[in-house]
Amino acid sequence: MGEPEGQAAEVAAEDENVIVVSGLRQTIRDSIETKRAATAIVDALSADDIGDIPAISVGQAIQTITGATTHREKGDASEIALRGLGPFLSNATFNGREASNGSGDRSVNFNQFPSELINQITIYKSQQASLVEGGVAGTIELGTLRPLDFGRTRLQGEIKVNYNPYQDRIVGDGGMGWRGTLSYVDQFELGGLGDFGVSIGYQRQRTSNPEETMAGSSTWRACDDSVDVAGVCRQVSNAEANAGTPFYIVPNALVFRQISEEDERDAVFGAVQWQPSPTVEVNLDVQYSDRYINEDRSDFNFSELPLALQNREVDPSGYLRYVEGASSLESTSTLQERTEEYLGGGLEIAVDVSDRLRLVGDVSYSDTRRFDQVRSTRLRTDALDIYGNPTPVGNQRVSYTYDARDSFAPVFTIDPRFDVNDWSLFSDDARLRRDERERNNTIWAGRLDASYELEGFLSALHAGVRYSQQTYADHTDRVQFTQGDRAVDREVNLACRTQFPQRDFLSDAPGDQFSSWATFDPVCLFREYLGTEDPGPSDDLRSIGNTDITEDVWAGYIMAEYDHELGSMPVRGNFGVRVVNTAVTSRGLRSGLDVIDNGDGSIRLEETGDFEDVVIEHDTTRILPSVNAIFEVSPEVQVRAAVYRAMSRPAPSALTAGRSIQLEDGTSFTDVADAIRGIQASGSPRLEPLMSWNGDLAVEWYPNADTILAGTVYYKKFSGGFQPVIFNEDFTIDGQTVNVPVTQTRNSDDKSRIYGLEVTAATRFSFLPAPLDGLGTKISYNYADSNFETQDVRLGDIYDPVTETVEPGIIPPANISGYSKHVLSAQVYYDLGPVNLQGIYNYRSQYFQDFVGGNAQLRYVAGNETFDLRASIDLMRGVSLRLEALNITNEPKITYMPVVGSTRQYHYYGSKYFLGLRVKM
Repeated sequence: MGEPEGQAAEVAAEDENVIVVSGLRQTIRDSIETKRAATAIVDALSADDIGDIPAISVGQAIQTITGATTHREKGDASEIALRGLGPFLSNATFNGREASNGSGDRSVNFNQFPSELINQITIYKSQQASLVEGGVAGTIELGTLRPLDFGRTRLQGEIKVNYNPYQDRIVGDGGMGWRGTLSYVDQFELGGLGDFGVSIGYQRQRTSNPEETMAGSSTWRACDDSVDVAGVCRQVSNAEANAGTPFYIVPNALVFRQISEEDERDAVFGAVQWQPSPTVEVNLDVQYSDRYINEDRSDFNFSELPLALQNREVDPSGYLRYVEGASSLESTSTLQERTEEYLGGGLEIAVDVSDRLRLVGDVSYSDTRRFDQVRSTRLRTDALDIYGNPTPVGNQRVSYTYDARDSFAPVFTIDPRFDVNDWSLFSDDARLRRDERERNNTIWAGRLDASYELEGFLSALHAGVRYSQQTYADHTDRVQFTQGDRAVDREVNLACRTQFPQRDFLSDAPGDQFSSWATFDPVCLFREYLGTEDPGPSDDLRSIGNTDITEDVWAGYIMAEYDHELGSMPVRGNFGVRVVNTAVTSRGLRSGLDVIDNGDGSIRLEETGDFEDVVIEHDTTRILPSVNAIFEVSPEVQVRAAVYRAMSRPAPSALTAGRSIQLEDGTSFTDVADAIRGIQASGSPRLEPLMSWNGDLAVEWYPNADTILAGTVYYKKFSGGFQPVIFNEDFTIDGQTVNVPVTQTRNSDDKSRIYGLEVTAATRFSFLPAPLDGLGTKISYNYADSNFETQDVRLGDIYDPVTETVEPGIIPPANISGYSKHVLSAQVYYDLGPVNLQGIYNYRSQYFQDFVGGNAQLRYVAGNETFDLRASIDLMRGVSLRLEALNITNEPKITYMPVVGSTRQYHYYGSKYFLGLRVKM
């Protein structure tokens, strides 16, 4: 990448009389210039040199761009939301191409890509016909450098060590980690073969991501005052609740969870740029990442929350604020190992056929393979301990109180006679599970584009065609063992006890939380119970939960660029149309079911092992016109306008034809009619893209190279929404075909809109006396107002297509996934000479976050804020020392479900500190 036009004097590094602009100031300058020169409405973060993107991860870099924010997992930025809208409404590309991931959605897995090897992040807020379709909220484009364009030789190495105070709490761990990056760029003259450039980068990372959390289950029910034969609260239907039956909302279970994690990643990026002649250019780039995550979990589980509930205090929203109950308690130990391998790349050939005509062909491949193996063990309370003696409470179930009246962190108080740290009290119902899950996401794509330069009002004409095929497979397997021999339990219990793995667990959470409990080694439990540490997968890997999706997309576009004058005012822009056909083929399995008598008057359903193949096909065609216009009111002021139609496709995981039965521990049914209500669709293959008409109007002021003041108002009108719907489907139960109502998600005819305002202001205070003239700031803010509605799949409005009626829900709907009303990013920096200091504040108001795969209940993430610090100093020419501190206020992430205020989960990750040394030659 070259320097912005008009700044040539500032890059004369060898001239001692010239001030060289570099570091963060140059990054902000480049970003301002990128925004100013773009045809569409964009915001960007760019760096002229390798490793100059000012962030420890790509996600954290993106959240400093106007209108962009992130969802944090394990203390790091993950999913990206644009203009307060979630990743479902955004599109992300890598070097102009779609990128696969292992999560089942369409977002780029930013954790796969080292920020040190990314040089350009551009967010297109308005669409144009030449862009890959899929961005209602916008398109995020990640780019790596092209070696010939880079124009100089660079060998660079960087080593960073990090310290995590929460990891330091883990017994036997010092809380240290590291990451090392090495890159090389060079150019060669090949005589008659032209010019050749090569770049390659490698990074190895060894870090840890500990977590302290309390979490409720992902299924919540509405109950009335009565109980069923098993003593579980009776579920209330929407009709009963709307008729006046009092209800309260309760999860199936709740767990306190301590997590220790090791995260290892090796990543390689390579690019070749060859110009055999002035009219031909060949670009080849490849990215590879291999990641391994080892996660040890220690859980203390209240497994029967809907059981024997008394003295309830219910919030007006319907959730419990206080209750007394009794539940079996469980010590669950889990070892989860994940390997994730990414391979992507593409070949682009550009040919200047004539002075006016340019042809560009591109083929690309992107593949992600994620494999999870989980070994989980459970030991449960009983009336007798492992020696056969009565426990202090004399019952399998232990009395408790649940108090959520004072904070987001509910406080549990249990019968004081029960010692949660006594291993001998977890003496019964041993269960061992081996879960295996493999997700493969592959994208093949090819495109051909033609550009023809014109004279006059139309300056260029562009046309192209694109084809892509995306496959997504998600296969699961579970092997489960149980046993009830008390003598065996005693021997294994004594052999596999472990010290609680952490000091000061949840010491930062409000209230008197559990700080430890009896824990066991899961590998030891497998070995002692089964005679092997890994029993292997099932012989038959078929499952009704398996997903096999194929999506074929054909797209074609034509777009014209124009450059003219309106009076004396220059006007430029583009207009065009893109036509997109999407064909989905979803393959799933239906399982036969048997009715099993539990022996206590209740029943359960179990799969027979017989399957029937089901194939559902669906296709759509959409037309996407777009117009962009830039009015250069003065040399410093631009006005931009854009009108366009955009689409966002459902996530591949939401299109599965699989059906699952939601049965959890402690669940029982009175009859088949009650049992089959637990059958839910794991996906909706007939879901169509969400469409919107969009309008943007922006005013931008560029008084100098370091300063921008810009404001954009935007409007989005959605021509549809999502709504739970009941479809009757056939299932075989005890040899008889039963027509079962299955709730899934469909496209509704609802109309909705979003309007918003985003503002960017950045400047360097060069008017201040030295050395204060190194101070600068950048502030961005986005406000959005939306009336979109997303209904809870169990407790929300449900549409019956037979009667064409809607059964009203009993809890309020959420907005659109990822929607935050307020998003704020503020940076203050000092960049002068060898010193660079930066403070970054990010705030995002409350938002609804859908579960990947859809057809799940509502989940909200509470408003959150983070504060990070970064500093660097140039020790000598080409050598710099860097310090970074993330989440220094240790803000927790809090989620509610299925209504706001009802805490489903809170996480503490702690702060992270990085110290790095970079050398470049």
